[in-house]
Amino acid sequence: MELVQGVFGVVAVAFAFFLLWPFVMVIVSRRCGEKLTPQDPNATPDYACIVTAWKDVAIARPLVASLLQQTWPHLHIYLVADRCSAQQWDLHDRRLTVLFPEQALDLKVKSIAYAVARFVRPHDYTIVFDADNLAHPRMLEVLSRYVQAGWKAIQGQRRAKNLDTVIACADATGEFYKNYVERYVPWLLGSSAVISGSGMAVHSNLYRAWLNSSEVVRGQMQGRRMMQEDKILQNWLVGRNHRIAWAREAVVYDEKVTTPRAARTQRSRWLFSYFQNVPYALGLLWQGIRSGSWNQVLFGILTSMPPLLFTVGGAVLWAFLGLWVWPVWSAVLSIALLVFGLNVLWTLWLTPVPAVVWRSLWGIPWFVAQQAAALILMRNPEHNFLPTRHKHRVAIDEILHDDE
Repeated sequence: MELVQGVFGVVAVAFAFFLLWPFVMVIVSRRCGEKLTPQDPNATPDYACIVTAWKDVAIARPLVASLLQQTWPHLHIYLVADRCSAQQWDLHDRRLTVLFPEQALDLKVKSIAYAVARFVRPHDYTIVFDADNLAHPRMLEVLSRYVQAGWKAIQGQRRAKNLDTVIACADATGEFYKNYVERYVPWLLGSSAVISGSGMAVHSNLYRAWLNSSEVVRGQMQGRRMMQEDKILQNWLVGRNHRIAWAREAVVYDEKVTTPRAARTQRSRWLFSYFQNVPYALGLLWQGIRSGSWNQVLFGILTSMPPLLFTVGGAVLWAFLGLWVWPVWSAVLSIALLVFGLNVLWTLWLTPVPAVVWRSLWGIPWFVAQQAAALILMRNPEHNFLPTRHKHRVAIDEILHDDE
């Protein structure tokens, strides 16, 4: 019985840590402030804006239009239309290059590399967008303030483009929470923001070096089993002790999934990539401990923490079992779960989030159920890990009008 209690206690401590750690970070970060000290206030960075489209290039039209409306004039857009027909595209501009690969690429990182190899001029920074994104008119202008402050890697804030279903609101709720806990908080605490997958700006020399790295070369050979490129990029940057800045006001709008099936497909890819990434996250943690790098230590802890599905679900199960095995730990985990839930609500309030998100919180358990079902899809990545198909074709002016 002592052995059982010992094992139970170790697991309970782990669950309590995962539940309470975000709250502790938020509390500590409230005493910190964001400081941007211009090192080169006259810098005028030139941006390469890469847009990757797959099978449907028309979905990227509103994004390209929003990029052409940027208040920052120094940019060029590269639209990679993989498996797309040129007849689907009718928007032309001197600041836009549309690329139709002769051979299908079928992988986002390959589309990115295809665009980089065809830059019309050297660019200072490279930004990657998904075809369904929309860029706020001041996005590049805000990013330039961070460039002028000397930052080489900057993540913009992704916000929901659509909040039209309970599933979409639940998806957005998760991103609002992660924006605060995994990006804003570590940035305030002197570490790095987790990369979102789009809307990040990286110095072009660094980005080219990453594309040519062994991690990316090996990943491309794995096809759809490749770890998500955003995780490879953030590991590569933080592994070289670059800090990833968080530009909260550099907003890029992202389409949220609207159906249970789309939620399962998306989450299956994310869960698969999380398990792939655990060894690298723990490696960063160990590297940071050995070198004394706070950036690597905090980032390693943050990216090795289990998905909320496992943290919350496992803690609930462990608290229930504790009623028979060790009642004290059952009480501790129950309190930790309460603190975690209140912290989620607090971060949503601090963000703040739209009213429709508050009204849709009841749908989160349903959304979590789709994530649990997504575990089954992980067994067949080649068949199940197809890119999410997007349908919401709205202009940036409509989004800005709704935000007013």
